[in-house]
Amino acid sequence: MESLIHIEHIMKIYNPGENEVRALDNVTLDITTGEFVAIIGQSGSGKSTLMNILGCLDVPTSGTYILSGENVSALSDNALSDIRNRKIGFIFQGFNLIPNLSALENVMLPLIYRGVPMKERQAFAQEALKIVGLEHRIHHKPSELSGGQQQRVAIARAIAAKPPIILADEPTGNLDSSSTKEIMNILHELHESGRTVILITHDNQIAANAKRVVKIMDGKIESDTTND
Repeated sequence: MESLIHIEHIMKIYNPGENEVRALDNVTLDITTGEFVAIIGQSGSGKSTLMNILGCLDVPTSGTYILSGENVSALSDNALSDIRNRKIGFIFQGFNLIPNLSALENVMLPLIYRGVPMKERQAFAQEALKIVGLEHRIHHKPSELSGGQQQRVAIARAIAAKPPIILADEPTGNLDSSSTKEIMNILHELHESGRTVILITHDNQIAANAKRVVKIMDGKIESDTTND
């Protein structure tokens, strides 16, 4: 399998000079198409900075990031935004749903920005909500849904445009154990359907769901192991 993500000698330095902070310190990593990878680290380890760079939300101070054969290390904000729209579905700890919109409308919203026609938007959103098991709650607003259901709407929103990469940042951080299990099952199903899933977490039990675990500490990769 070809390398989907290749980062080489990535540095992210804040306050360059005497009091500089190396959030990422010479990080090199390859992720292959179709992998399920967990990036694990405690608060301040650099995992969020790495996620922001992998997700094209930020650019490195130095080093190279090749995504699907394209060098995205030093692109403009507009170009990075276009890549995010086409290639990456984001799932965050906070569900970031708009309170006065229904589940269906929340899932359709990013498709509007992508210029998807109305009929297709509706079909894509309904299909995504069906994948996460919420086809019967499409007209409910966030306040009428449990935390686990709200996160499932957020996942549907992330996958509606069928991006090849799912980037999940602490996706179960606000959920009870039953909802956590549901969300992890959905991530497994997305992986099995061919998507590349990158899971950011501080929790060893959550990381154990992934096929591969990359541990980051003090801005450096400390270990890179495969789960049986």
